[in-house]
Amino acid sequence: MRVSEAMSREVRLANPRQSIREVAKIMAEIDAGAMPVSENDRLVGMITDRDIAIRAVALGKGPDTPVGEVMSSEQVLYCYEDEDLNHVAKNMGEERVRRLPVVNRDKRLVGIVSLGDVATSEKGAAAKAVSGVSKHGGPHSQSARI
Repeated sequence: MRVSEAMSREVRLANPRQSIREVAKIMAEIDAGAMPVSENDRLVGMITDRDIAIRAVALGKGPDTPVGEVMSSEQVLYCYEDEDLNHVAKNMGEERVRRLPVVNRDKRLVGIVSLGDVATSEKGAAAKAVSGVSKHGGPHSQSARI
């Protein structure tokens, strides 16, 4: 199965200059825990509800803090829409991420794939991804930035 068969296609984008309050409101409206961050038509990071809680609120930053100050941007991870879902799920486990932006071969954002998408599509792949993601720490750990 290809990523394009499992991913969510309707994705809202955040901007690094938007406030975390505005992005949190959008997340609540669309019932999402993460949004890709785009600037000048380029994917520059991801902002999650956890980023807002740990990298902003826990450090005393206010609701008008720009997304760019708290988003994950050190290495923007993504996958291609035509990749094998099992392969991507394995990589999600190794990288310890729960969601990945999905791009086409022109590197244009076309969707987002989550562990939930994987779980409902490929049972074996989901188990591998969840076991990797569930390990504490890793390169995308919130505590690494506090």
